Amino acid sequence: MKIAITDACIFIDLHELELTSELFYLDLDIHTSTDVYNELHSHQREALKVFISGSKLTVHRISEEERQTIFNSKLPKSLSETDKTVLFLAAKLKAFVLSSDKTVRKSPKSQSIDYHGMLWILDQLVEKSILTKTQALEKLRYLISVNMIYQNNMELVLELEKRVRLWKE
Repeated sequence: MKIAITDACIFIDLHELELTSELFYLDLDIHTSTDVYNELHSHQREALKVFISGSKLTVHRISEEERQTIFNSKLPKSLSETDKTVLFLAAKLKAFVLSSDKTVRKSPKSQSIDYHGMLWILDQLVEKSILTKTQALEKLRYLISVNMIYQNNMELVLELEKRVRLWKE
């Protein structure tokens, strides 16, 4: 089972799309940091508690020694301290990163860490028949309507259009 380190953007988007539980149907070992968890709103944290108690989500506490390692690393200054914990855990656990944040996605590439975003998650949910194409298309259209990240990025717009064509039944 592959390990995925998830950032706050993914949890926020999944919560907004009412797909939090569906993430945990994928054949992934999902991890995050306490920093990411604490960045979420209380209702989003509440939705994740069942997965923590069911050992489906591992939340890592970053020690002071690890924080010093993160501080001394050559990660871009544009990354938040929380984002740096995600990349630190990905490197430490030899995992890939799940993020919708462009800055976070650029950093793993430079460190040879794989990364995926919401589109990949939707692809996986369709591929594993957790969502139908129609459901995925509905969620995708909603995501586009509420999240500015998906509206003004030409590369993302092309990927979105590709999925709309693929998922139209």
